[in-house]
Amino acid sequence: MSTEIQNKVEEALEEIRPFLISDGGNIKLISIEDNVVKVQLEGACSGCSVNQMTLKNGVEATIKRHAPEIEEVVNIA
Repeated sequence: MSTEIQNKVEEALEEIRPFLISDGGNIKLISIEDNVVKVQLEGACSGCSVNQMTLKNGVEATIKRHAPEIEEVVNIA
């Protein structure tokens, strides 16, 4: 994983993290492999019924805006 890509992903997560925290959750970067970002939703986000929508529409969209080379974001439960 390149440092440049990791920095872009971390920057994207810092942008979205306040919204997750305000809902009682958080997100942690697990790894970046073959342009796939693996994250772990924490707190209220881990059991939320709309976490897949948040992951795709919020987290993945934000990460792709910062790092267009990323193809997918997946949650590791």
